[in-house]
Amino acid sequence: MLDPHDRFARAYEEHYPAIVRYAARRIDTERARDVAMETFLVAWRRLEELPESADAVRPWLYGVARKVLANEQRANRRRDRLLGRLHTARAPVAEPDHAILTVEAMGVQEVMRRLSPRDQEVLQLIAWEGLDVATAAQVVGCSAKTLSVRLLRARRRLESVLAADDAHPSAAAAPPGRYATTERSRS
Repeated sequence: MLDPHDRFARAYEEHYPAIVRYAARRIDTERARDVAMETFLVAWRRLEELPESADAVRPWLYGVARKVLANEQRANRRRDRLLGRLHTARAPVAEPDHAILTVEAMGVQEVMRRLSPRDQEVLQLIAWEGLDVATAAQVVGCSAKTLSVRLLRARRRLESVLAADDAHPSAAAAPPGRYATTERSRS
């Protein structure tokens, strides 16, 4: 049995890249590294809660990273509201990096954006992170049965969006949200 400091060191060595990838799929790579570091800072502060089972460490870290991301998103929303009050002109929209453009070219991001954040999270944990239902349930903080139902519903909604795109291909061609705004602002 390893002492807590050795358990932490092993968790960091084995799981840091996975936590960075987890965050990078949700935010830009630079901030993803910050999220990973914050995740491991929380793990260091909560050494006694760090699971002893090697199989349980990564889901536990994903759960911490999920909360760090949520906190960052809340802070960003507060900051954006403040900036909105301070500035009447819109701030320029950052250009997406090459990886995001590649994924969007495939249409995955555009379709995912039409799903609720809850549906996106469940599908990303299963499809992108490669977690099984029980492990994804640990990350989200619910039972495996509840996550199975969420996954089933998310898949059905995804199928509906894809079916709507097949029925109306011109609607699928126009990207929603910030990229549509960026194109309009350039014209």
